[in-house]
Amino acid sequence: MNRINLITLGVRDIKKSLHFYRDGLGFKTYVDDDNPDIVFFDNNGTKLALYPYNELAADINLDNRNNDGFSGITLAYNAKSREEVDTIINKAEKAGGKIVKKPQKVFWGGYSGYFSDPDGYFWEVAYSDGWEFDGNDMLVIE
Repeated sequence: MNRINLITLGVRDIKKSLHFYRDGLGFKTYVDDDNPDIVFFDNNGTKLALYPYNELAADINLDNRNNDGFSGITLAYNAKSREEVDTIINKAEKAGGKIVKKPQKVFWGGYSGYFSDPDGYFWEVAYSDGWEFDGNDMLVIE
């Protein structure tokens, strides 16, 4: 598990954040809609994603979004099989991580689970049949 495929920022205003990163800072994205559901930016080595804060917290299964210590940031490891998702989640738990959402089929058609590390940072481990990876095991998102 020696890679980070995605860093997702839970944002309060996706339109404003999209303009900040795309138009202000020049991050490359294939999104041309001004108010998308999610945004992925290409970076060397890692993708940066923007996703609505409340929806990101709900995806993790956090009930009390104001008092749970959720920073609005998740890290993601994109696996190449459902079995790899299960293996990574189990490995995290054995290492002292807390499973906050057991791997399961999810609304976007993939298979995903979440764990938190000893300091409370959330990691998503996910897989989808349709994903393609480049030579560096980075997810191709266009």
